[in-house]
Amino acid sequence: MAVSTAQLQPRAVAALWVLLVLLLLGTRAADAQQQGTCGQQLTGLAPCARYSVPPAPGQALAVPGPECCSALGSVSRDCACGAIDIINSLPAKCGLPRVTCQ
Repeated sequence: MAVSTAQLQPRAVAALWVLLVLLLLGTRAADAQQQGTCGQQLTGLAPCARYSVPPAPGQALAVPGPECCSALGSVSRDCACGAIDIINSLPAKCGLPRVTCQ
């Protein structure tokens, strides 16, 4: 099933927000030199970055490798939910419309 560019844009924007938040939180954690923080957990998701961007039309989403799956398993529920809440709140704080994916 072909996916139009208009349908990919919200997904691509969401993926970019995820990567941006991961980088920002990881930088803060590194600066603070805090062990075991949510920022460090999210920084550990670097092996998953390539799996967070939608594939080109007609291509299947790549299956995450063991490094990504292990990193995902290391992120606590509270940390993951907090990151998602931040991502969902950013567009409004920037005066942008909320991103919807359906």
